[in-house]
Amino acid sequence: MNPFSPVYKLYEQLLWRQINRGPCPHHIGLIVDGNRRFAKLRGFDNTNEGHSAGSDKLEDFLYWCRKLKVKIITLYAFSTENNSRSDEEVEYLMKLIMKKLKDYQSDPVIKSEKVKIKVIGRRDSLSAEMIDEIHKIEALTKSYERFQINIAINYGGRAEIVDAVKQLAEEVKQGTFDLSELNEQTFARYLYTEGIPDPDLIIRTSGEERLSGFLSWQSAYSELYFTEVFWPAFRMIDFWRAIRVYQQRERRYGR
Repeated sequence: MNPFSPVYKLYEQLLWRQINRGPCPHHIGLIVDGNRRFAKLRGFDNTNEGHSAGSDKLEDFLYWCRKLKVKIITLYAFSTENNSRSDEEVEYLMKLIMKKLKDYQSDPVIKSEKVKIKVIGRRDSLSAEMIDEIHKIEALTKSYERFQINIAINYGGRAEIVDAVKQLAEEVKQGTFDLSELNEQTFARYLYTEGIPDPDLIIRTSGEERLSGFLSWQSAYSELYFTEVFWPAFRMIDFWRAIRVYQQRERRYGR
């Protein structure tokens, strides 16, 4: 459907009327998939151009979330498994992420909308330059609390749990933590997402129906929404549809 056609605009307005008064997720997890397939479908010379198009799409998505008054977004930007891709692709992805981190430092929307930015994942294998940019943007936005973007870089759900267990075991060894106090709440304090509420909704694009290690602990009670649309082609009506499905579900948490 042509996004500039009158029919598209009418459908967009219809969807908005259906969702804007219903319950909305406080925290959305986002798995942006299908960039390379999008590039091939469009006949791009290099599939990396799909990653670039996907990076640009993120700004639209964040605007839609603010319009809907969603408060937290967690973006799966680069998984630990993505390191197995070609050196050329990994380097390109890291450059895109680096550019985004730098752009956010001078982005007037980040300041005016009070957007807090946090990076989660294993930082030890990231470049010194990348770590420096992470520190800069986190320090710059640490006092903002109107909206939050968590960017998962070199992230894996299993790796996160392993890192949490290692930290906890070290504290037990040093005698600073009593195992009798261990429960789900205390364990969550050792995760990368400490202090961040679990996602209400996780959206994955491109037709794959799995989480691929994304927020393995935190997603236990998240609603999941999968769409066939490739991430760079994801439209506002695709997002509104996801929200409509979320609103139609009954969240019972095992009850």
